Amino acid sequence: MTTPDDTRSRILAAARQLFAERGYAGTSLADIAAAVGLTKTAVAYHFHPKDRLAYELLAPAADDMLALLGTDFPDREAFVEALVTFAVRYRSVIRLFMEDLAAEDPGSPDSERATVRSFRDEIFARLAGDDPDPTTRLKSWALLGALQWGAVRTTDLPEDEVRDVLLEACRGF
Repeated sequence: MTTPDDTRSRILAAARQLFAERGYAGTSLADIAAAVGLTKTAVAYHFHPKDRLAYELLAPAADDMLALLGTDFPDREAFVEALVTFAVRYRSVIRLFMEDLAAEDPGSPDSERATVRSFRDEIFARLAGDDPDPTTRLKSWALLGALQWGAVRTTDLPEDEVRDVLLEACRGF
């Protein structure tokens, strides 16, 4: 017999995988339901609206992101190393942080999306510094893109290997 907690765990696992593969907007409750052998109504019973799924997946990462952003690193390189470690640790949900839920929308400035955008913007500010020149701006966004896609598209590879390669790629940014 499946318990409600087992069902929730199965739904969360399927959502994590599908969001990483297809993105938040590209994944419907029906897709998640099909992946776990439930009806869309059953998934909605546990997680309605769909945003609740994303935010439950992000909660542990959000706590670590707050700690990362609250740390005073000795230099930019140390921050980049910590950011790479974070991105690899949470690569199954990093796309939600970096792209899907950070997308601009006309929602409330107090919404969860606004919180995710503020994380993204704070990471960028830590990378680019105050009043960055165009080259620094471009390099900072490129580094974020490399982390996002490097982490999201390599969930099948060992964490240590992905971290080492991403660190090497990010050196010199």
